[in-house]
Amino acid sequence: MMNKVILVGRTTKVADLRYTQEGKPVATVDLAVQQSFVNKHTGNREADFIRVVIWGKPAETLANYVKKGHQVGFTGRISTRNYDGQDGKKVYVTEVLAEELTLMPNGEKQQA
Repeated sequence: MMNKVILVGRTTKVADLRYTQEGKPVATVDLAVQQSFVNKHTGNREADFIRVVIWGKPAETLANYVKKGHQVGFTGRISTRNYDGQDGKKVYVTEVLAEELTLMPNGEKQQA
């Protein structure tokens, strides 16, 4: 069996970096990934918005160097989990647990 995901998209916000009680860094970010087809009604490409979680040094790199709108790549796996919400209803979560982060060129002008 295989569970492998490769995503390239743009961040919708700055990553949320936290540390566990043991001091391990973990970051979450939402990634806008453009679909490969055009919506026949609007003529536009739509995007999927995917939650990505990454641990360790790559989490700190993501939080320190990637801003909203930056293009990044992730390699990882899909994970699903559930828990009981405050209202007692079951909440289902699907996210990508990233193992690798790739920083992409963003086309910004560099100061010399």
